[in-house]
Formats: sequence, C-alpha cells, structure tokens
Amino acid sequence: MRRRAFTLIELLVVIAIIAILIGLLLPAVQKVREAAARLQCQNNLKQLSLAVHNYESAMGLYPPSMHAPVGSTFGVNNGSWSVHGRILHYIEQGNAGARVNLEVGYDQPPNSTSGVPTMRIPVFMCPSEVNDRVRLRNGVPYVYPHNYGFNYGTWLSWDPNTGQGGDGVFFPNARLKPTSISDGLSNTLMIAEVKAFTPYARNLFTGVPVTPPSTPAEVAALILASGDIRAFADTNLNTGHTEWPDGRVHHAGFTTVIGPNTPVPVERNGAIYDMDFNSVQEGNSATVPSRAAITARSYHSGGIVNVALMDGSVRSVAKSITLGIWRALGTRAGGEVVGNY
Repeated sequence: MRRRAFTLIELLVVIAIIAILIGLLLPAVQKVREAAARLQCQNNLKQLSLAVHNYESAMGLYPPSMHAPVGSTFGVNNGSWSVHGRILHYIEQGNAGARVNLEVGYDQPPNSTSGVPTMRIPVFMCPSEVNDRVRLRNGVPYVYPHNYGFNYGTWLSWDPNTGQGGDGVFFPNARLKPTSISDGLSNTLMIAEVKAFTPYARNLFTGVPVTPPSTPAEVAALILASGDIRAFADTNLNTGHTEWPDGRVHHAGFTTVIGPNTPVPVERNGAIYDMDFNSVQEGNSATVPSRAAITARSYHSGGIVNVALMDGSVRSVAKSITLGIWRALGTRAGGEVVGNY
C-alpha cells in the first residue's frame, strides 16, 4: 500500500500562503492597536483637564506651575510641586496626594520617603510611550516620567526680577481664573503630549533673545551655546520630562516656539538628538529670565499630537498646523484670531 503524505512543494506553498496572510493581517492589527492607544491617550487628557477644572472649582484659581520667590533662587529642586502634583486629589489618586507635602521638594522627606515620586501614575503616561520606566539615579529608582505637559506659553516662562510669567496659562505663582483667558477657553491650550526622557540643554545665562526663535535651526544654535547639554546615548541621562513632580518647564510643561512634532536636530558625539531648550531653570537665577523651547511631541502615527483645551475638550493636532495658529492657541490673552486647524 502507498502511504499518503504532503510533498515538500505542497508544504512550502502552505507556508508561503500563511506568510502572505500574516503580512496582510499585521498592518490591520497595528492600526487597531494604534487607534486604541490614541483613544486611551485622549481619555488621559480628558481626565487631566477635568482635574484642573475641579481644582479651579475648589480653589477658585487654576493651579500655578510652581511657587517661586521673586528676586532670589531656591536651590536645585523646587520646594513646591508641579501642576501634576497639585491635581493628584482630583484624578483618583487621593491616596498619593495625601502623602504629598507641597511645601517641600519632592526629593526631600517626607516626600522622598513616601514612595510617591517613583510611582507610575497611569493617567500621566501615554500607551504609545516607548520609555515607560522609572528614572534611575545611581542605579536606584528616583522619579517617574510623564507624557503630558501644561501650557507655559510662547517663550518666556518666568522672570525672577519682576515675577512675570509667560503668556500661557501656567507659570510660577499664577493666580488665573477662567475670566483671565480672554482669548476664550476653546481657543487656548491646556495640555499637550510630550515625550519622556527628552534630551535638552540649559544654563545659557547670556545671549538669549527676548523674541522667540522662529526655526528649529535657531533653537539648535541656542542649545549648542548652552552650558549644560543633556544628550547622551544612555536614555536615562536625557532627563527632560522625567520628573512629574517638578514644576519647571522642561519637566512639566511645553511651549509653542516650535510646532508639534517638529524635530529640533542637534549633533552630539556623532549622534543626532531631537532636543529641547530651557535657558535657565526657574529658580536657578535671581536675575536671569527663563525662556524655553519645549516642543510638544508624540509617538502616534501620522505626526499627530493629542491636546486638551481650556474648555476641557480634547482633539488631535496635526504636525502640519501653521506656527501662527499653534502660537495663537498657546496664548491666553493674545487677541489672535484662531483659524481652522
């Protein structure tokens, strides 16, 4: 009797058909996963925007980016927390909020011993973030990053001489109400996506223009002139947006100097890094203003960045948005006409 079996050719044909089917299926699966990640990201933004409004309802004011003394410095880490830390009670993180002392730096007791700074707060993280992990210091968990920056405005974030903040909604010692947003709540940004572990530069005490740069090349020139350029092959050392409790703009915020997802390429040690710029950390100088180019970025396909507006609405903004409209959305009282975007 002859035994029936598959020939080698038949087996290869079946394998080829399976490979083709997998190749056709994978893009569809990837699209579904990306759609789910984008939806979860938008839901996070919605929760954060509602938390800000609940804070305003309770306190009568929107939360400041931090508390900062005018005319003096306040050390390496601020003694007051970011917007993220101030709204913990309003995002179903009441237990974490109860363990926070807002008058003491997050790296000081009792905050440093409470475990809160190293906590992964789910609503602070976009599902598409590729570096969703705790930041280490000397090999030990130090603080957790985040993916949602608050609107610090166009360029200036803090002038320690006068106490003037930026033209956005969040800045040190801010005491803004809904009536302070004369451009309209639906025409003003509250939150935009940012990437964790963003390379950035700081400590450029002179030569920073009063008017904002208009191109990535101009921002890159300021970065290269800075005294402290944090761009390394070790991602853990690229510390922008890695400290959700810290209210400084390069950690907790974004500005509208450059449009969303617009690269700011800077060459360092043979590698190209997409970087941010903060002239002087808020609180690090008693006389030099802090000006910053902190770009909104995301890992979503199509170059889109999810944002929340001051009225609580959430939408996606394309990379192709004009810089004029993006900057108009960033100001609270600029009087600009915001067109269709």
